[in-house]
Amino acid sequence: MLLNNKTDMKFFPKEIDFFEIFDRAALNVTKAATLLVSLMENFDNVDARAKEIYEVEQDGDMLTHDIMKKLNKTFITPIDREDLHALASSLDDVLDLIWASVDRLSVFKITEPTKEALAMSKDLLATAEVIHKAIHKLKEKNYSYVQEYCIEINRLENRIDRAFRDALGALFDDMKDPILIIKWKEIYEHLEDASDKCEDVANVLEAIVLKHA
Repeated sequence: MLLNNKTDMKFFPKEIDFFEIFDRAALNVTKAATLLVSLMENFDNVDARAKEIYEVEQDGDMLTHDIMKKLNKTFITPIDREDLHALASSLDDVLDLIWASVDRLSVFKITEPTKEALAMSKDLLATAEVIHKAIHKLKEKNYSYVQEYCIEINRLENRIDRAFRDALGALFDDMKDPILIIKWKEIYEHLEDASDKCEDVANVLEAIVLKHA
């Protein structure tokens, strides 16, 4: 006997478009990085700008929660479940660390940015944009493009890592206030950690490509 439509839907639920959610999550990371660069370039209304980035971070948490909830509800996933989980977690980590760096700017009552912080923020934005492109190509199964984007993410991570080292050196050479040195060191560390998490995203994407290419 044929199953009716309701029974079909119960036993064979509609496949969830995880890539669409990941696309929104990656776009949300890019939005936060864009706001970060805008803050570093203008550095006015810091508390209000920090609140705006916090709201983006909260949107990211909701997207991550949505991915995890859908993972628990479906048997059908376009790629391995653990890869989807790792990708969601890594994207969320990037967003959390962008927010953490901005939060420190507000809490520490920083009055002006450094050129090093601006440079790291711009490279972080460039990385977020490449991640968004890579996830879009992953949905299209254009795996060669995904691999190329992962190489670019790694290149930018190395660049930010070098900038972080240079920024630390400049702190101790140019700043005389030891408290301000401690504050900026922590901010730089959050920016560099965000870049490291971007590299984690690239590692997950590369692992997916190796399984499916």
